[in-house]
Amino acid sequence: MNIHEYQGKEILKQYGVKVPEGRVAFTVDEAVEAAKELGTQVVVVKAQIHAGGRGKAGGVKVAKNLDEVRTYASELLGKVLVTHQTGPEGKEVKRLLIEQGCDIQKEYYVGLVVDRATGRVTMMASEEGGTEIEEVAARTPEKIFKEVIDPVVGLTPFQARRLAFAINIPDKLVNKAAKFMMGLYEAFIDKDCSIAEINPLVVTGDGEVMALDAKLNFDSNALFRHPEILELRDLSEEDEKEIEASKYDLSYIALDGNIGCMVNGAGLAMATMDIVKYYGGEPANFLDVGGGATEEKVTEAFKIILSDEKVKGIFVNIFGGIMKCDVIANGIVGAAKQVKLDRPLVVRLEGTNVELGKKILNESGLNIVAAESMADGAEKIVSLVK
Repeated sequence: MNIHEYQGKEILKQYGVKVPEGRVAFTVDEAVEAAKELGTQVVVVKAQIHAGGRGKAGGVKVAKNLDEVRTYASELLGKVLVTHQTGPEGKEVKRLLIEQGCDIQKEYYVGLVVDRATGRVTMMASEEGGTEIEEVAARTPEKIFKEVIDPVVGLTPFQARRLAFAINIPDKLVNKAAKFMMGLYEAFIDKDCSIAEINPLVVTGDGEVMALDAKLNFDSNALFRHPEILELRDLSEEDEKEIEASKYDLSYIALDGNIGCMVNGAGLAMATMDIVKYYGGEPANFLDVGGGATEEKVTEAFKIILSDEKVKGIFVNIFGGIMKCDVIANGIVGAAKQVKLDRPLVVRLEGTNVELGKKILNESGLNIVAAESMADGAEKIVSLVK
């Protein structure tokens, strides 16, 4: 789950991480009032969307007076911001962060991720702040420094200082930078984050080390432990179909293709998308109904797929282990009748109660194309859609 920059900064403040003073604004008048309250000569007007690259897309403006705040707020609110992370459709700006300007001396990057190679949390840092870390990795990988963190002892002061020295934080600010990193790590662990990224971390003219931007993502599987984080969810930033899927505990991600996929198991779902691509098709979604799906869940999954106007055909690929083929079949029949299915449907069933599942489909009276294998099903749905 993602949250906005201003929400992330409020969380980090609780852990002693220094951030600029700021206010959220939903209207132009609120933006001007927030700037008055901050009372600094320079304020920054920042678009709040769930995507990076806002600065390059014109979503961050520096205002030197209240008139400029009003102008920039008017320009940004309601604007569709297109960044490298939003895709060409962009995201509408519905809220702003009005923040004190600060005397930036140098920009750095600090981030925490879970490293699959080591199975541990890793802190990365670079003196190439303000640039996407992917670009730094591609151009100057030697400028990225890492500390793998032992989960028993956590990030040690020694590791934090070593990173600060490695990225050339001024000597007199190394201890402040280390304290910043320790607080960031504590927040990452306490709140069950999957990513915590500060880009840029800055040192200022008055000797502060602070987070000028903050990106926190949370492990959705741990949200039951954090009702206070769940309250920060902004549904307007999420795909409506994905929101609906989450109500039924379905793993759904919308894609840009035209072949809807319904599969049980994440690995099989990925393989299904790959084989659809192999035969020249484009998947419209990732959808894992899970191993213990009920008939109701299958029906809702089907309806979510069909609510996507881009979908021209559906490929159901089920390997019934825990999941029984007859349950899937009943769900498919029920959903197809409810929504009056008018698009090609290819079904491949294998596993527990497969014969009963096939019998239910055959006797449904629906126009369903049976597939003998995953490859056969992918080839058939691509052919029917084309």
